[in-house]
Amino acid sequence: MEKFKIIGGRSLKGEVIPQGSKNEALQVLCAVLLTSDKISIKNIPNIRDIKCLISILKYLGVEIISNNKNHYTFQAKNINFDFFNTKIFLKKSSKIRGSIMIAGPILGRFGKAIMPIPGGDKIGIRHIDTHIKGFIDLGVNITYKNKVYVLNTNNLVGKYLILEEQSITATANILMASVLAKGKTTIFNAACEPYIQQLCKMLINMGAIIKGVGSNLLNIIGVNRLNGCEHSIMPDIIEIGSWIGLAAITNSEIIIKNICYKNLGIITNTFKKLGIKLEEHNNYIYIPSQGNYSIKKFMDGSILTIYDAPWPGLTPDLLSIILVVATQANGSILIHQKMFESRLFFVDKLIDMGAKIILCDPHRAIVMGLDKKYPLRGSSLLSATDIRSGLSLLIAALSAKGCSIISNIEQIERGYENIDQRLRILGAYISRIK
Repeated sequence: MEKFKIIGGRSLKGEVIPQGSKNEALQVLCAVLLTSDKISIKNIPNIRDIKCLISILKYLGVEIISNNKNHYTFQAKNINFDFFNTKIFLKKSSKIRGSIMIAGPILGRFGKAIMPIPGGDKIGIRHIDTHIKGFIDLGVNITYKNKVYVLNTNNLVGKYLILEEQSITATANILMASVLAKGKTTIFNAACEPYIQQLCKMLINMGAIIKGVGSNLLNIIGVNRLNGCEHSIMPDIIEIGSWIGLAAITNSEIIIKNICYKNLGIITNTFKKLGIKLEEHNNYIYIPSQGNYSIKKFMDGSILTIYDAPWPGLTPDLLSIILVVATQANGSILIHQKMFESRLFFVDKLIDMGAKIILCDPHRAIVMGLDKKYPLRGSSLLSATDIRSGLSLLIAALSAKGCSIISNIEQIERGYENIDQRLRILGAYISRIK
């Protein structure tokens, strides 16, 4: 298996264009199953998770035309339900979390579906109870056998639903089922991240009736049929945040182009709390070369705490990046990862590289910044355990003095398109080795 070899300690310079949003792509690709008409989707990220989902759609009988590597046309005229009973389906579904969102659109369109136990990052317990309860409330009968949930209904009937958690995938799954249900469905405590807003936009273009987009209260009036449409995936906000963090810790000058500010929420302000300078222009962000950055404190002088929260709070996908950036800041910070109990376990690798971090418990870590007086040390024992911690270790290696080796890079490539090539264009010393 390939590894990344990085010679760190270099400042980078140049322009980057963020890929299409991974989290949105997983949702809107599943939504093509809602209609037999053609759907054209642009700006699809060319990453492992998306390739896996596209492969699943092909096995399901979806006709797929590649216009270029980021633009596809889909047509789900005939669904191959026999595929659900194969080992290939179980194997591919176990690789990605997004496979669970196939169930909602197929259930809405055909009244029957198979929902696998999804795969994805091993970052803690990730229940699917909210999906199950939502489907049951809509009138679905569910049984579990042979490692899959079997879903059947004579009629999906709209209902007032209160989700037990603001789950993005559960909101998407229930939403896609309810657009073809009879009557009105209300989803309260719905996730309202930009990914969900984009999915709603696509569904409305297909003929769905959805009110409350952008809020946690969605009202859906079911329709009999949805049409085809054209859709473009938004820039990946996690990647944008990653480039900001990379620029700061490596003392680099980077321009991030083709962004959409309304989808960034508090991301840029959060990095500013770390003392990172950035200029927000009309359609791009400029991060100047910055020798030092100082973490701000709360107004009463207490240590700054940064934590994840449902939108419009900070996405948990960026906490790993922020933690790494804080290791070279001036000052201390408490990182509180509320949602997942295994996402901070990669800090032992950073400690081996010279970072000053106290892991208080599975959810909290105190980072004491080194103010770039003592750079991180390269390490040959780094391994990517999930997408975000993998990229965080890559950013740490790029800032570190000496050589680093990162194994299991397939995890990084599940979420970041051609990351080594793009870094080399900016001047990074990164190569692939066996």
